[in-house]
Amino acid sequence: MNTAATDLAPSMLPRPFRITRVRREVSDVFSWELEPADGGLPPAYVPGQFNMLYLHGVGEVPISISGDPSGETLVHTVRAVGAVTEVMRKLGKGDEIGVRGPFGVGWPVAEAEGNDLLIVAGGLGLAPLRPAIYHVLANRARYGSVAIYYGARTPADILFRKELERWRGRFDLFVEATVDAADIRWAGRVGVVPKLIDPRRHSFDPDNSVAMICGPEIMMRFTVSALQAHGVPDQRLFVSMERNMHCAIGLCGHCQLGPEFICKDGPVFSFDRIGPVFHAREL
Repeated sequence: MNTAATDLAPSMLPRPFRITRVRREVSDVFSWELEPADGGLPPAYVPGQFNMLYLHGVGEVPISISGDPSGETLVHTVRAVGAVTEVMRKLGKGDEIGVRGPFGVGWPVAEAEGNDLLIVAGGLGLAPLRPAIYHVLANRARYGSVAIYYGARTPADILFRKELERWRGRFDLFVEATVDAADIRWAGRVGVVPKLIDPRRHSFDPDNSVAMICGPEIMMRFTVSALQAHGVPDQRLFVSMERNMHCAIGLCGHCQLGPEFICKDGPVFSFDRIGPVFHAREL
């Protein structure tokens, strides 16, 4: 018997899930709430992990889990940008898909207890960070100060806007948002998200802070530089990487980045680990 193949079999077989709700977030982004079609429970997962979503006869894509880890449904937030996700956008309540997972390394929410938290997201990068935010708010007393910094292209592109507004209304949370380009109705900040990180506006202890960063790589690059300039050590900076993941278990090599495989060694990495190859576009 091939023990390795037997051990891998459960995670390699798509499990049927039924779409129970579809919510349009912004023009090209939608969220699915999913429940198992086999009557079982959805899989437990760590904030920051992802699933492989499968459509029979169409293909499979890796999508981060974006819901509440303590919830009863599985939530995925998807941008329609390719052949598979464009077909996904046409599905509705009651349709079924296949789900493999969860896979990967998540955010260090347990290890970060007792520290100040800096959660920095750009665009769709708020979706993979959302489960971590839910976890932190459900266990608020275990953390120091918590700040959420979010940037979008325009006000119309702001993801989970009602939640951001609700979080901003809390007295135990610092939330700031910015856009690259504003219209006359926007009264908030304009500019890139790394510019929001200012200890004069929200103080944090760099030696006792953990930063979780997700967004376009150029945004993460400048965010890391800003946090380094404020004294946050590389081992306390965590980034979520994106690459073309196919197998989700590090066998196909499509998501290799230097010596790492994003699907199994990540997608979340501490910067002291991923930093040496972070800027190498050809890897």
